[in-house]
Amino acid sequence: MPSSKEYLNFVLEQLGSSEVDCKPMMGEFLLYYRGRLVGGIYDDRLLVKPVKSAVAYMPQAVYSLPYDGGKEMLLVENVDDREFLSGLFEAMFDELPPPKTKRK
Repeated sequence: MPSSKEYLNFVLEQLGSSEVDCKPMMGEFLLYYRGRLVGGIYDDRLLVKPVKSAVAYMPQAVYSLPYDGGKEMLLVENVDDREFLSGLFEAMFDELPPPKTKRK
């Protein structure tokens, strides 16, 4: 089941940051924080990469698959908490790989 734009808009509103971008991808949405891929919206669930800082920030987080054959990610259940979400993305930033440069 593809994710709804309503849920995406809700999450983006909760993040309340101009530093968060999204890109549609096969019915789902990838989320980028300051240009770095942090996670995405899959089946109306916010999932983030399981980097060490995210695991430490959410020690009780459940691992979940974004789609069949995908790598496990952390399910963010506190999407109603703006401060929690912005803190999570900020905590993860330094561990996320920078975007790859495209060759011409």
